[in-house]
Amino acid sequence: MTTTTPPVADVIDQLVGIAPGDPLDRLRAQREQARLNAQQSYLALFAPAPPVPGDFDIADRFAVAAFVTALHEQPEVARFYAQHLAAQRARTGVAEAIADEAKRAAAKGPYGRYPAGPLSVEDTAGPSYAVADANREALGPRLSAALVHAQLLVFHPRDASPAALQALLDAGWSSTGIVTLSQLVAFLAFQVRVVAGLRTLARHPITSVD
Repeated sequence: MTTTTPPVADVIDQLVGIAPGDPLDRLRAQREQARLNAQQSYLALFAPAPPVPGDFDIADRFAVAAFVTALHEQPEVARFYAQHLAAQRARTGVAEAIADEAKRAAAKGPYGRYPAGPLSVEDTAGPSYAVADANREALGPRLSAALVHAQLLVFHPRDASPAALQALLDAGWSSTGIVTLSQLVAFLAFQVRVVAGLRTLARHPITSVD
């Protein structure tokens, strides 16, 4: 006897509150491939077929996601990932530490310096971020380093450097894990923008869809 895993409902539809047949459902259906790609990206990052490749476990992925989406000032999306983190039975104290660190790491940005040249006039100094000592025990060195790197990518993308990658390696991250971490942060930036855009459309109902 074989069992099948029920399909995961479209996450963007869940976050926006889109039901089948809604105007926004019909609108998204006009770009079905883009809709499918977004969902497949979510599944690849948060529900990959076992065994999970690399050393970036699913609970830590949801922890980073809750942190990053909070930095993007998307509380409903952050709540979605925090709830999934809780369902993963993460290590004691991780969920509380993530919520606290998201508040501590909040900023506006983007900050950083361009290489010397015409764009240097846009250089903007900004606060640096480090995980609080009180939260390091719950988070552990790897997840602590991941939060610092994620905050760098969100608010200091111009300051990404070999030294930043080395900090992850020094904390025990593999090259494969670092790639997945970067993909996860990039995907979340895309996802929160799509959700924000669709919510804006939801507040101004579409009367017709060509």
